[in-house]
Parts: sequence; structure tokens; C-alpha cells
Amino acid sequence: MRLYDFHESGNGYKVRLLLSQLGIPHERVERDILKGETRTPTFLAKNPNGRIPLLELDDGTRLAESNAILFFLARGTDVLPEDRLAQAQVLQWMFFEQYSHEPYVAVVRFWHFAGLAEEKQDEIPARMERGYQALGVMERHLAGQDFFVGGRYSIADIALYAYTHVAEEGRFELARFPRIQAWLARVAAQPGHVPITEL
Repeated sequence: MRLYDFHESGNGYKVRLLLSQLGIPHERVERDILKGETRTPTFLAKNPNGRIPLLELDDGTRLAESNAILFFLARGTDVLPEDRLAQAQVLQWMFFEQYSHEPYVAVVRFWHFAGLAEEKQDEIPARMERGYQALGVMERHLAGQDFFVGGRYSIADIALYAYTHVAEEGRFELARFPRIQAWLARVAAQPGHVPITEL
């Protein structure tokens, strides 16, 4: 199994984290998005969308989109419930992450990381407001429960953890969200956890 990845990407990190927690051996191939390495003809032949992560299976089949990869890897394991409703709730939070969280929390973080914050300064306040809205939804949901679905750790937590735990790199103040902070600590304590900086 081969994972095409970029070390700073939260989307790539989701997959690295789950592969580690499930003990799945794999080869990691770095593709620097800042240098356009996912826009080359060779890479576009693998993923026409030109994005990482991209998982290449042993038979050569390729799967893109981080949350689709999480769902694929999690089938039949403890990080995806068997119950149909619980599975749908996991997907609900994964869709929330991609539509209501990642476009704001992750994008602002990327702008700071890539040195684009000054260029994007007019857009940042609105993005941060929406990011704080998403964090507020998460904070309220975590009242009285340790994890996002069914009181147990799942790929919903992995999907949300990836960019939430580095939100301060985008200048988001996580101190405003004590339940999120406690949840981040619980996720980090899971067996097989690896930090985003570990390749």
C-alpha cells in the first residue's frame, strides 16, 4: 500500500494517523504541494484532481479524498461502528468537517503556513468567523460525551482532530473551547497515535 502525502497536510495526516492506529504497513511518498508536485502529468495520471492524500492499493487501485480513504480503511475495525445509524452519524461529522470546518480552519492555517496571510488579510476575518462557528458546534456537541459518535472513538474523531489540533497555527484561540481541548487530549491518548510532525 502506498500513500501519496504532504507532511503539513491535515488531510494527509488523517490517513497517516489511521494507518498507524490500525497497524497497516505502507510506503509513504511525499509530494510537495507548494512546489506543484501534485500538478505534474505523472501525478495527474494517478489523481486527475491533483490533490493529496492519494492511497494506492496493492493491486494498483487508487483512492482519493481523505475521508473516503478513512471510511475504506475503517470498514470492519473498531473505529467504524457496525450500526447503520451510527455509521451515518460518523459520516455526518465527516461531511461537517469537509464543508463547515476544513474550508475555514484549515484554509486560514494554510495561508499562514504558506506565507499568504498578508495577501489574504481581507478574507481572513470572515473565514475565522466561520471557523469559530464550526468550533462552537463541536464544543456544544461534546457536552457530556467523550467522542463524537456513540461515546467511542471513531474516524469521525480522526477527521475532526486533524485540523482542530493545529488550529492555533491559523491563530484560532482553542482556549475558548475547554471541551474541545479535553477531547483533543483523549484523541492524542489513543493507542497508535502519531503526531502530525512524524512521517
